[in-house]
Amino acid sequence: MRRVLVVDDEESLRLVVRSFLKRDGYEVEVAESGEDALRLLETFGPDFILTDVRMPKMGGLDLLSTLKAKGSIVTVIVMSAYGSVDLAIEAIKAGAYDYIQKPFKPEELLLTLRKAEERETLRRENRALKEEMRDKARFEDLLAKSAEMQAVFKTVAKVADFKTTALITGESGVGKELIARALHFRSSRKNGPFVPVNCGAIPENLLESELFGYRRGAFTDAHSDRAGLFEQANGGTLLLDEIGELPLSLQVKLLRVLQEETVRRLGDSKDLKIDVRILAATHRDLAAETAAGRFREDLYYRINVLTLRIPSLRERKEDIPLLIDHFVARNNVRLSTQIRGLNADARKLLLEYGWPGNVRELENTIERAMVLAEADVITVEDLPERIREAHNPVQMQLASGELSIKKTARAIEEILIRRALEKTKGNRTKAAELLEISHRALLYKIKDYLVDL
Repeated sequence: MRRVLVVDDEESLRLVVRSFLKRDGYEVEVAESGEDALRLLETFGPDFILTDVRMPKMGGLDLLSTLKAKGSIVTVIVMSAYGSVDLAIEAIKAGAYDYIQKPFKPEELLLTLRKAEERETLRRENRALKEEMRDKARFEDLLAKSAEMQAVFKTVAKVADFKTTALITGESGVGKELIARALHFRSSRKNGPFVPVNCGAIPENLLESELFGYRRGAFTDAHSDRAGLFEQANGGTLLLDEIGELPLSLQVKLLRVLQEETVRRLGDSKDLKIDVRILAATHRDLAAETAAGRFREDLYYRINVLTLRIPSLRERKEDIPLLIDHFVARNNVRLSTQIRGLNADARKLLLEYGWPGNVRELENTIERAMVLAEADVITVEDLPERIREAHNPVQMQLASGELSIKKTARAIEEILIRRALEKTKGNRTKAAELLEISHRALLYKIKDYLVDL
């Protein structure tokens, strides 16, 4: 934010201001009227406009109103002589950031600009945070048309505003945290904090102090008081991801928090009242863990008031095309690529693949393919080897224990025909030449193998 447009009908002032601003590292353009400033707005793109209030043609107030009508967010600072201070105040009411009274010292102007820079930085960060929160609140991030996921969405919308503890289950990568975020941002707690914590990612000896906080002197490295994650989530939602990894000793303390809605920092003698909605997520079978004695039965029943099971991607394959198109469009923006999509064979492979890593694996696969793609369409060759081999007819034949040379040769033939047609973009004559067979033989094999053209 170092571009300043100086607007004043006095040439001497424009030159002086431009000179000392440039010495301080600013990029400066000057205009003698509001009309000239508007013309420069498009080509120069200033971060700040420093304008006089009184000018023969378009004055500072008219310039402000025009900028406002155009939807411009550029920061305006007005300059005013002693007799026009009232006009300067009027300009601030109209949307100017500040005013500086003529004559002024260079240091005064630089201080005003730096204050404006700090404010603008905070405003941009605030806008970015709000946009991030809006994005996380959208159900569109949970793209699905399958009946299974629509049922999950319906439940989320129905129970979001209740403080009831919910257990979100499903395999790794299905989007359990996205469901938790949707529960938070669709509730009356949406303006409060959403605090996710992975119980399996924090060492056991640190987990208690992370969750409950500590008082100064509670242990060797406790040099000051620290609020735990429960306190940080006060007024909002705490997601205990992978709750099945929580040690038994902490399960007792968590049960107490859920029952009494209080926490006690390590080294403290007093309880703190908290207002937090607890969500839990796990890929484990907690009922089996409870039966095996690895998870407390009373805690299991306390967190399992409402269960949301997120189906795996292989259980809802009708969502895969929707997700593919979404990830391609999003990555085109993020990676500045121009991928139009996937060809039929590549799309077919993704539809048939088992997706052990679920939506997360699909997302990473699409990003990798877009980065490696030679053309504007993703082909089978752009996909990871594990996906290509999972449905490779030869691999499937061998994996089945098939020993017939005739059947295996047929599988190899089909692969080579598909590759030749893809390389020649469907030109069967050229494909037959690459395969070193007659055109007639190729037509017969295409029909026999039901190869898509």
